Amino acid sequence: MTKLFRYLREYRLSSILGPLFKLLEALLELFVPLVMSAMIDRGIGSGDTAFLWRMSGLLALLGLAGLGFSITAQYFAARASAGFAAKVRHALMAHVEELSFADLDKLGPSTLITRMTIDMNQLQTGLNLALRLLLRSPFVVFGAMIMAFTISVRAALVFAGAIPILAAVVFGVMLVCIPLYRAVQEKLDTLTGITRENLTGVRVIRAFCKEEDETARFCSANGSLMMKQTFTGRISSLMNPLTYVIVNFSVLLLIRTGALQVESGTLTQGEVVALYNYMAQILVELVKLANLIINITRSVACGNRIQAVLETASSMQASPVTLPDTDPDAPAVAFRGVTLRYPEAGADALTGLDFTARRGETIGVIGGTGSGKTSLVGLIPRFYDVSAGAVLVDGADVRDWPTDALRSRIGVVPQKTELFRGTLRENLLWGNPGATDEELMAALRDAQAEPFVASSGGLDLILEPGGRNLSGGQRQRIAVARALVRRPEILILDDSASALDYATEARLRRAVLSQSYRPTVFWVSQRVHSIRHADRILVMDDGRLCGCGTHETLLRICPEYREICASQLEREEAADA
Repeated sequence: MTKLFRYLREYRLSSILGPLFKLLEALLELFVPLVMSAMIDRGIGSGDTAFLWRMSGLLALLGLAGLGFSITAQYFAARASAGFAAKVRHALMAHVEELSFADLDKLGPSTLITRMTIDMNQLQTGLNLALRLLLRSPFVVFGAMIMAFTISVRAALVFAGAIPILAAVVFGVMLVCIPLYRAVQEKLDTLTGITRENLTGVRVIRAFCKEEDETARFCSANGSLMMKQTFTGRISSLMNPLTYVIVNFSVLLLIRTGALQVESGTLTQGEVVALYNYMAQILVELVKLANLIINITRSVACGNRIQAVLETASSMQASPVTLPDTDPDAPAVAFRGVTLRYPEAGADALTGLDFTARRGETIGVIGGTGSGKTSLVGLIPRFYDVSAGAVLVDGADVRDWPTDALRSRIGVVPQKTELFRGTLRENLLWGNPGATDEELMAALRDAQAEPFVASSGGLDLILEPGGRNLSGGQRQRIAVARALVRRPEILILDDSASALDYATEARLRRAVLSQSYRPTVFWVSQRVHSIRHADRILVMDDGRLCGCGTHETLLRICPEYREICASQLEREEAADA
């Protein structure tokens, strides 16, 4: 948590001025009981009306000055806390962008969302309160005790006995609550993850009639969070009643002591009222301090969670800054004994892959669900690092390429189409920020998306988050167009035509393969019809490459491929082919 304070350096002046003005306000507040004591003893006791008016004016002046100091302190505290939170949020986002896919899989999106929103807001609130009250409240507490000693040492001993007991209660509750609030945030992560899964998969949940199961799962997680929050709330709620009991007993003792001293003539009535006001100030400030401690406790727990993400080093080896030496005669892509195991997985996802893809060649990748097709193509843009072996692009290991330079040469259309809120033009420009409208329309034409785009508003068509206002096939075609705008040297289409009919997919395939710049294409599909005309086909089975060749060759030598063909094509067509 303390490491986060480096983001406060730019706001050091505001961080100093905020508490300083709060201390000035507190100093003025400490003079108020003395003024009240003088008004009672001199003004009311002697009937001096003019003195009462002068003291009333002084009270009003102290109030206005205190208000000004308080507003100024609030301004500087808000400026420092909001600026600090903005910088931490930027740093957290930048760090998350640098993490590897393996790290993101391990952390999970739900906890990252929670830490970047709820935890960050709590951290900002805690800092704001700390800048305004962390020095002010102890200053008033000890200042009131010192002022009480200037009035009566005997009566002030009540203050000296009450304050340590109150401090023990406050800090005892704080120490107990810190780990409890951390546990609450972890439970909240779990609930956020379940909520996210239900919202993103609501159609699947309804299709399989799992509403009751998911409701029960949510209620279980919500109940667990409620129980933890209730237990934590009960512990933290002890602070206010305990402090009130201690302070009120102290007030009773103070009034009794003061009354005896008034009777003996060692104290005046005004001084007793001043002592009572100082005790009341202590009560108010300790209640504020108690609530502040609770908020700071939550903020510390949230800050530790944010710091934990910032301290998570990327498991992927840092990319170099200079381009590697490439071989113009080398294959566009080459796998050399590649093995991949995901973090904390029990078995390898890919084992011993060896193949090459020449420039301009079309490589089909087919296999059953979970056979490793997506894992294979994900290694080319270095979404994951290999566990053994090497992936070469233009003769150079992908680990020797600067990440930006490598991925700028590759166009990827993932299995799950990701579109963003905004216009169609803005989404397509992700592929090439400098593309003209004519180039965007050409890419849409090649992706077979021009007809529905032209009838829906053209490039100014507004897309909802995730492209919810489009059909599955329309989203896939826009994603393909976004990749084609880049004019990549290597184009990866990961099952990106699964929602298209055969005729549209055939036209898309012909358009992709007829590009003038002749990219090397990896076409991943579970349809034999989609990849049967590829220059070479890679047949995956349980992470192994069990066949490599043309459609006709694989039908002769690869039983796994024959089985796939037999399950999809008419047996007569498979035999004739």
